[in-house]
Amino acid sequence: QVQLVESGGGLVQPGGSLRLSCAASGSFRSIYAWYRQAPGKQRDLVAYIYSGGATHYVDAVKGRFTISRDNAKNTVYLQMNSLNVEDTAVYYCHILPSGPWGQGTQVTVSS
Repeated sequence: QVQLVESGGGLVQPGGSLRLSCAASGSFRSIYAWYRQAPGKQRDLVAYIYSGGATHYVDAVKGRFTISRDNAKNTVYLQMNSLNVEDTAVYYCHILPSGPWGQGTQVTVSS
């Protein structure tokens, strides 16, 4: 079974940027998604990307976040720009529709 390992989270000031990575072992021919879960809230979809590169974003991150994939490296990225405090959450990588989840990486936006 494919295993997912996220990295790249951290503390950033409002308006800053971070890039998350999700490294996958095994087959990479899937739809990969990023989700996030803020404290006390449900886990929500952020964006996903098809194997051919087509993407989808939720309205809250359109124009600020970019999902991409490097098929040669079996890695999916989430470039996050213009971060605000509402983006604070644990970010998870997931294979749609019912594949494995990564362990999550914490993103904290605070001054």
